[in-house]
Amino acid sequence: MEQKPARVRLVDAAHQLMLTKGLARTTTKEIAKAAGCSEAALYKHFLSKEELFVVVLKERLPKIDLRQLTDDPGAGERSVEENLAVIARQAALFYEQSFPIAASLYAEPTLKERHDAAMRELGTGPHLPIRGVATYLRAEQTAGRVRADADTYAAASLLLGACAQRAFAYDATADGEPPQPLDDFAASLARTLLRGLAD
Repeated sequence: MEQKPARVRLVDAAHQLMLTKGLARTTTKEIAKAAGCSEAALYKHFLSKEELFVVVLKERLPKIDLRQLTDDPGAGERSVEENLAVIARQAALFYEQSFPIAASLYAEPTLKERHDAAMRELGTGPHLPIRGVATYLRAEQTAGRVRADADTYAAASLLLGACAQRAFAYDATADGEPPQPLDDFAASLARTLLRGLAD
């Protein structure tokens, strides 16, 4: 059987190690070794561990895909509530899988500062999904499907904050299970949020 390309092996190894050890405790040397590559080979494909983290987020975790909704909010004739439920479902899955990777950063302030600086350099960060959802909601305002005076940034923050909280809050419970299945949560969140956005 043919071996996967080095870049794919590196991203796979980084994903697995970051999930099990966290971003802060995973080294580039460990990633390279797990991928069957040299550390020099890792740096041929990625500038830094932070860039590799961004690639893991983009290529291995569920996506919060807002492009089509922003370009054409009425695409497929889905209602705003249905679109918000789709976003909530994607976001809840993304946060559920990204929290174990990124949580360790908060235990090491110096590493977190370096990581944040690298994210700024790479033009990415956790604020982008909020901006994206706010942009989608502004498109819905323009289309007349969201109240003209609705605060789209606050609504986006509420939606994504609830999804992040769902991922974070239930790890500590005895069974680790949220009170609602994911689809029910997403639909209920969208319906509740829409009450503040619709005429």
